[in-house]
Amino acid sequence: MLTAMIAAPLVGAVVVALLPRDRGVFIRRLALALSLVPLALTVPVWLRYTGGPLPEMIESARWIPALGVGYKVGVDGFSLPLVALAALLFPVSMAYPLDLRGRERTYYALFLFLEAASLGVFLALDLFLFFVFWDLSLVGMYFVIAIWGHGDAARSAIKFFIYTLTGSLALLLAIIGLYLAMAPHTFDMVSIIQDPPLSGTGLRASLIFLGFIIAFVIKSPLVPLHTWLPPAHVDAPGPGSAILAGVLLKMGTYGFIRITLQMMPDTFRRYAFALAVLAVISLLYGALVALAQSNLKRLIAYTSIAHMGLVVLGIAAAGGVLVGAVDARRIALDGAVLGMVSHGLITGALFLISGSIYARAQTYEMDEFGGLAARVRAMGLLTVVFAFASLGLPGLAQFVSDVEVFVGTFAVYPLLVVISLVGMVLLAALFLRMLKRVFLGPLGERWREMPDLDRVEHWALAVLLVPTVVIGVFPGWLIDVIDATSKAVIGR
Repeated sequence: MLTAMIAAPLVGAVVVALLPRDRGVFIRRLALALSLVPLALTVPVWLRYTGGPLPEMIESARWIPALGVGYKVGVDGFSLPLVALAALLFPVSMAYPLDLRGRERTYYALFLFLEAASLGVFLALDLFLFFVFWDLSLVGMYFVIAIWGHGDAARSAIKFFIYTLTGSLALLLAIIGLYLAMAPHTFDMVSIIQDPPLSGTGLRASLIFLGFIIAFVIKSPLVPLHTWLPPAHVDAPGPGSAILAGVLLKMGTYGFIRITLQMMPDTFRRYAFALAVLAVISLLYGALVALAQSNLKRLIAYTSIAHMGLVVLGIAAAGGVLVGAVDARRIALDGAVLGMVSHGLITGALFLISGSIYARAQTYEMDEFGGLAARVRAMGLLTVVFAFASLGLPGLAQFVSDVEVFVGTFAVYPLLVVISLVGMVLLAALFLRMLKRVFLGPLGERWREMPDLDRVEHWALAVLLVPTVVIGVFPGWLIDVIDATSKAVIGR
């Protein structure tokens, strides 16, 4: 089933790309059907998952025996929620209305290709295979931004590609270093997790760790390697931004957990406090810069930097000490993984809504709006709900993850938690300010004929709203899945 999750959209991308150009409606329906295959397969995989200490439902095959490279995929409590998130976000984003400029085949083929690569990153249990899928995801998103973006899309796409490719090269070097440190040499992630090859001290371990950190800091992104993100989001189409924020950024934070925390625990512990400080800086910086924005999409992009800082803070706390505070560190790690899921749902929805606004107004400048709630009531209501979810309103998904990260981290880095709470206040302020500027006040004359969300937009956003509320009210079913693996990682 795990292989089918990757193969269905990958084969579908080839099929869609070869269809006649004039079959636009059929291409759309076929692509959406193929994108739903991983989501359908997630259900039996989730039901069969038992929550053991190691990855389950492993599928493997020989690939390059001379190098110890194999095709190996599996799921555990960290990867399964992210697989489900990606499997949900891709069909929703593909179904969301967008002017495809007569290039339906290319658009849907790229999205299917990107879905296969993204799922491959979360399912891979071989470092070489992980890197292959990681790199392939860059290609798909580059073309989505460059072809269907607006503004200075070509420049933003190139900046995105150069930054993330630089991170990929650092990742490759670090993977090679970790491979050579194993005896016998292997890329098998389960073997490396069970028997980490490097101690926390020594130049070799530090350099390998640095390579991973550069790659994951760029991808997450954290300050100061974040500058590719705002222009990429602003100039990308709405569905592209939803995938970039909801899925691709999670590859960086997932890498922090899967590789640096699990495969290099001693080295991670040595540098955990520095990583936690960097995370808090990113949280405060992202919130402060977002507060100063007049561009709606750029504002949402900077809140992503803040939220990813909070996720990394939880990860740093989880591996920050050798003994003690076991339960607290486990809670912090649970909150970090849950934060990835909640951020993907909420911020993905906000980027889709911003795409709807741009399609109607051809601008993201908040000062040009005002009073839209009187005209586009459904859009205004959904924006309010997702904005309050993003700032951590109780009863919605982000609140649960924020509380877990703060409670767990307080036992390890109490001062950093107190400082990071300032960032949460700033997030609340900037979202309230955004809602006031865009949706409240007198309705501008230009917007008296603005159409509200259509049926497809309604359904797409409703699909993301349901898990946002369910996780916020009944989080136990998801936390239990994550916690089973967290116990094994923290307890080792």
